[in-house]
Amino acid sequence: MADLDDLRSRWLHALLAVRDDDSCAPDPYRYADALLRRWQEPQRRYHTVEHLAAVLDRIDVLEKYADDPNVVRLAAWFHDAVYLPERSTNEERSARLAERALPEAGVPQHRAAEVARLVRLTVTHDPADDDRDGQVLCDADLAILAAPPSAYAAYTAEIREEYHFVPNDAFRQGRTAVLRQLLDLPRLFRTPYGREHWEATARYNLSGELEMLST
Repeated sequence: MADLDDLRSRWLHALLAVRDDDSCAPDPYRYADALLRRWQEPQRRYHTVEHLAAVLDRIDVLEKYADDPNVVRLAAWFHDAVYLPERSTNEERSARLAERALPEAGVPQHRAAEVARLVRLTVTHDPADDDRDGQVLCDADLAILAAPPSAYAAYTAEIREEYHFVPNDAFRQGRTAVLRQLLDLPRLFRTPYGREHWEATARYNLSGELEMLST
């Protein structure tokens, strides 16, 4: 189980770093607690506080490649804040949540808009070549694809549990499409660290899963 107190502290650090003025802003922990409640909803199996913590950990690793790493951290908090497996609008609804909550929490409008843009980017995980913040968020989110075999197997099992309501044939078809979309990207990872440390293993894992789904 992720350390919720540590996550609250990490939220505070990122939020205070992007606020212009704390004098009239509301209690920052109010927003952390509201987001953490979302990340602990019962329909989640993979997209949980553990996933949130893992993405934040990877952003720490990739921080030097970002232009505004604390904005990227806030985007990590919001990127799956709305998550209902049966819906295709989760990223958009998560981005809109960021657009509402962050200005209220004291974040300047332009940085709240950047958080929302980054959240929407996780629909495709295909940032532009000059989008350094987008590259860091997408690499951090996709790093699970380069996990060791047992962790990758656990990840795929958790994804299947989240989509337990989908019949096996339909799930296989949908998951196959996702895997092929990822494998068709010229590069899964855009940061130098991601390309060096995660690209080959992730492609191996994706290809292996795709082969299993086809048998």
